[in-house]
Amino acid sequence: MSHDAPNLDFAGGTPYEDYVKADVLTHLQQTVSDDPGEMVFLVTTQVMELWFTVVVHEWETAAGALREDRVDVARDALKRSVRELEALNASWRPLAALTPAQFNSYRGTLGDGSGFQSAMYRRLEFLLGEKSAAMLVPHRCTPRAHAELEKALHEPSLYDEAIRLLARRGYAIPEEAVLRRDVSQPYEPSPEVEAAWTAVYRGDQNGEPARLGEALSDVAELVWRWRNDHLVATRRAMGAKTGTGGSAGVAWLEKRARKNVFPELWTARSYV
Repeated sequence: MSHDAPNLDFAGGTPYEDYVKADVLTHLQQTVSDDPGEMVFLVTTQVMELWFTVVVHEWETAAGALREDRVDVARDALKRSVRELEALNASWRPLAALTPAQFNSYRGTLGDGSGFQSAMYRRLEFLLGEKSAAMLVPHRCTPRAHAELEKALHEPSLYDEAIRLLARRGYAIPEEAVLRRDVSQPYEPSPEVEAAWTAVYRGDQNGEPARLGEALSDVAELVWRWRNDHLVATRRAMGAKTGTGGSAGVAWLEKRARKNVFPELWTARSYV
């Protein structure tokens, strides 16, 4: 045998399988209809869940680093998440051209199932500051997911940690209304936070706060694109019908798409 040939003889499973668990991943797909198009819908949804997991990991890393004043570590995690969000957003492409007839061929088999019920996506939203205790209810019978969500509900979001960092850097952030707010509640825009970001962007563009602001803006833009791509794909596949799981479908997605992530980072630009 050539010395250049790869090793093919292992005592147990291959080291690749031991690490990646590819055999598990590629046998998780259990379609519930006879439609051949359902497989791509199922796999794409599972791939999205994996990307949610990676992005949550990056944002939790970034939030923890900001809490410890390690801004470079936080920015590196945010930069990685931008590339990951680009890959996540590209996941809509296999689904974006579904006609109503193609989607309806297996839509009924989903029953009450909806991406709205994704625990990992909910953790992602919580990290953005979109908190809601009601969103724990669907997961009350799944102990691990429920415990992880409850923990995330009561922890400062990624944006909370960024604002707290601004306060430690000397920007005027209200103590009671912002820094000591109930972080289990949705984040609400603050004129003082807007003023702080305005000051950041009027100052040194190579300074730590400004570079952090731009990293967060990159994230926010891609989240907005995710929501819009979701809206377009849904509108194309099912029009204005009620969504799976009983949601308002396109109407609900339109409302979500209009909402800014990290709002003062966008409104402050009008005053620079």
